[in-house]
Amino acid sequence: MSIEDKLKQLEEKKSKIKNLDPQAVEKQHEKGKLTARERIDLLVDPGTFEEFDPFVKTRSTYFGLDKKFIPADGVITGIGLVNGRRVALYSQDFTSLGGSLGEMHALKIVKMQELALKLGIPFIAMNDSGGARIQEGVDSLRGYGDIFLRNVRASGVIPQISVQLGPTAGGAVYSPALMDFIIMTEKATMYITGPNVVEAVTGEKVTHEQLGGGIVHNEKSGVAHFLAKDDEDAINTVKTLLSYLPDNYLQDPPIVETSDSPNRETPSILEIVPDEPNVPFDVKDVVKEVVDENSFFEVHEDFARNAVVGFARINGRTVGIVANQPVYLAGVLDINSSDKIARFIRFCDAFNIPLITFVDTPGYMPGTAQEHGGVIRHGAKILYAYSEATVPKITIIMRKAYGGAYIAMCSRHLGADVVFAFPQAEIAVMGADGAANIIFAKEINAAENPEEMRKKKIEEYREQFSNPYLAAERGYVDDVINPKDTRKAIAYMLDFLRSKHEEPILKKHGNIPL
Repeated sequence: MSIEDKLKQLEEKKSKIKNLDPQAVEKQHEKGKLTARERIDLLVDPGTFEEFDPFVKTRSTYFGLDKKFIPADGVITGIGLVNGRRVALYSQDFTSLGGSLGEMHALKIVKMQELALKLGIPFIAMNDSGGARIQEGVDSLRGYGDIFLRNVRASGVIPQISVQLGPTAGGAVYSPALMDFIIMTEKATMYITGPNVVEAVTGEKVTHEQLGGGIVHNEKSGVAHFLAKDDEDAINTVKTLLSYLPDNYLQDPPIVETSDSPNRETPSILEIVPDEPNVPFDVKDVVKEVVDENSFFEVHEDFARNAVVGFARINGRTVGIVANQPVYLAGVLDINSSDKIARFIRFCDAFNIPLITFVDTPGYMPGTAQEHGGVIRHGAKILYAYSEATVPKITIIMRKAYGGAYIAMCSRHLGADVVFAFPQAEIAVMGADGAANIIFAKEINAAENPEEMRKKKIEEYREQFSNPYLAAERGYVDDVINPKDTRKAIAYMLDFLRSKHEEPILKKHGNIPL
């Protein structure tokens, strides 16, 4: 065979791999989904994708698998550039045996995971699969285990982003769960066992979407971090997310040019944040006023809304934002918000992203449901995450900072580098209303006008204990600032803190209260 013939054979083989079953492609499109290769084309810069292992095929001879042609064994893997940034990726092909994961399918994914780890570049998984390839038995299960192991080894070393674009069931859900961020389309699903098994075991009738759809996992379970309308929206979310992140833990996040001056004043915060401690306001308005224009990118937007976390930029540099949200449950800390905050803190710390914390919380959520659900254990995760974090940490106490929640929200006692407070900040064991009722109970009850006396004692307590100046006298607050100077103060301190270096205590690892 001449070289010309060999080249022709090569092109025919590659063409066969890329030319998918038209009927299967049509079905994919009818469901509002793109094919695996179309997704890659949307994600990577034109002409930059280099495919790995297109000729890999299953070694199984069971159930006639050796006689079937499964293009690329149901998954396309390779490397490419996303807005000029190097990434390693895979994209499961639902049109080829349902994108099911077998031994060689998994081997291809593992190869990309290991390459990403060696190169120190982000790893992106686009999932659309019927699950384990039953025809290959335990080899497919081994494949999942091999992938999980690499997910854990890569954790905190390179960013790992999972994009759920179709079904994910059984063991397949745990690789996304081990990664840093999960993006789900509205039609994507994730669950351990499907509706049929649920009905058979529990008698409960439920649809695929009700059991594990994108909305469910964004709003209720917190499994997913972003909800996308469709494949294109999900892939655009990946691109936006990557723009805030470094390639690996040894690098700083990319710096973006901005025309938004770090010395810009923020007078509107005076109007946004009320003086009265119990009047709600949207903390996102404060965040957007402080950070670079249009740079706030919220994470976990629909889950545990009493807390807000996300990425932003200040003077072009990536920061992580953590804030209490007074318009939801008064900004209390509870089980879900504690998990949400702690996980985000740990990601930022792993990838050299400074933390800016905006505080306005009356405390931890009371009640039997929270106590029995383990709010002590979950709440301790925030304490652990902030205490462990060595990145620059700046805290702004806007209004309420009561009790254990004051400590938890990155107080100086947990290692904050700088703590600012607004003049209306209240830093105390508890709110003035409750404290006065306890401390001055005798005086109030003995007074001719108990209600008048109660108001007087509340104001007395507030003046003596609830203002920020007592904490400032102790050095727990570094400065009480005019809210209009918030952006300037944060930007200035961030610039100073760039050289912060703090060696963690030498140990194998800590034992976070999971």
